[in-house]
Amino acid sequence: MLIYLYDGTFEGLLTVIFEIYERKAAPAQIVCRKAELPGLFTQTIPVITDEAKADRVWIGLGKKISAAARSQLYKAFLSEQPQTAMLIYQYAQLTFASAVSIEDNFAADCVRELAQINKQVFRESHRMEAFIRFQKTADDLFYATIVPDFNVLPLISEHFRKRYADQRWLIYDTARHYGLYYDLEKVSQINLDKEIADRSGNLPANILEEQEHLYQKLWQTYFHHVNIPERKNRKLHLRHMPLRYWKYLTEKQPQ
Repeated sequence: MLIYLYDGTFEGLLTVIFEIYERKAAPAQIVCRKAELPGLFTQTIPVITDEAKADRVWIGLGKKISAAARSQLYKAFLSEQPQTAMLIYQYAQLTFASAVSIEDNFAADCVRELAQINKQVFRESHRMEAFIRFQKTADDLFYATIVPDFNVLPLISEHFRKRYADQRWLIYDTARHYGLYYDLEKVSQINLDKEIADRSGNLPANILEEQEHLYQKLWQTYFHHVNIPERKNRKLHLRHMPLRYWKYLTEKQPQ
């Protein structure tokens, strides 16, 4: 078994694809270095991320498929599912071998499976845009905690930069231990030495803005008053707002 090891970044994966073609040695698996390696009878090839090589693969794909198709490859990569790296390699292999675009060739397993993964990632990013709830701190920072199924922070960054352009905000993914910070000019990726929110995403009371608890109670009151008990449909409600998101929603906290 020939296994290529990479650093877990998208550029790293593109570098692996370049190395596979350069070495003319097809992989049995493509594995992030942090993952557990399968079996004893394996040959591993560590690949160091090279932006120039990654760019050549990315540009090469752009000559064969649309910008939307390339974007979908990146979104599928953000799923962090272990099979995705091999699927993207197989997709690239099929792309470079075909005289026509393969992006609608759903008879190919890699095309069909990546499309399904892409839909899951898109759905999760859309829910994050809808379900994120900020808390205002005493120094006028709007803070939110998330634990999405997939690594969707890169996908929601532009949405929040445009929507809250006049506010400083920080959205922190506690599952992946990094966040996005907007300083009124640009969005930067940051890592906190110590996570400041509890398991439900609540900040300590001593760092919250003085009126924050009042605003939270007002929002809860509004939510409960617009709710019509006679029209209650829990099954439909859970379909649109799954239970796993509730602990981060202000309106779902006990009053």
